[in-house]
Amino acid sequence: MNDKQLQAALEALLFVSDEPVSAAELSRILDVLPSEADGALNLLATSYAEEERGIQLREVAGGWRLYSHPAYHELIEKYIVSWDTRSLSTAALETLAVVAYHQPVTRAEINNVRGVNSEGVLLSLIEKGLVRETGRAPGPGNAILYGTSRAFLERFGLASLKDLPPLEDFAPDEASRDYIRERLSGSFGASEQFEIDEDELAERIKTAEQFEADGRLETTELTRSDEQSETPEHVNIDEQIETTDDE
Repeated sequence: MNDKQLQAALEALLFVSDEPVSAAELSRILDVLPSEADGALNLLATSYAEEERGIQLREVAGGWRLYSHPAYHELIEKYIVSWDTRSLSTAALETLAVVAYHQPVTRAEINNVRGVNSEGVLLSLIEKGLVRETGRAPGPGNAILYGTSRAFLERFGLASLKDLPPLEDFAPDEASRDYIRERLSGSFGASEQFEIDEDELAERIKTAEQFEADGRLETTELTRSDEQSETPEHVNIDEQIETTDDE
């Protein structure tokens, strides 16, 4: 098998694969050395890039997989309805971000960062295969620990968690970056975790909306199921009853 035939064979195998395939597995199937398969894969990926093809060959999640070129995603969306990050609600993306950057993490820690009950959203992410149970936390209760899955790496085109962009890149200023670090570090005590000034909260919402308008935040549609599954943990039930009675 010459170089052209090897590349063609690899291309054919990857075309019918619905998940990344390692160079070692491909070399076993084709009965060639792993180094030969790896070299041919890199040449194939370079060829796609140089010829500005409509598909790309990427190394993700410990294997190789064919993807459509990002430049043509809008055209593809007009043709078919595909699964992508926009099928996730804002709440789901927030929860997924907390898990990705703070794993392994318990449900209570996720709630602490987001300020709402995230149980329903978390279960939805587990059903989608993006989040998985990774073990139990030490201490009373042995709470379940959660982390991202291999499917998460595949969906977002990451080779490993080291490829996640720095979280600070998504914060508009130093104050927001400090706020994110404090939240993820768990430095907020139970009594203060929801004591956010209303003016500060309004300013954060305004900033987020501005970033969305500038195209720096991906817009998503909040699903009705996620809205119903999220209950602010700081709401006082007695106050709700009193308000209802007054009305």
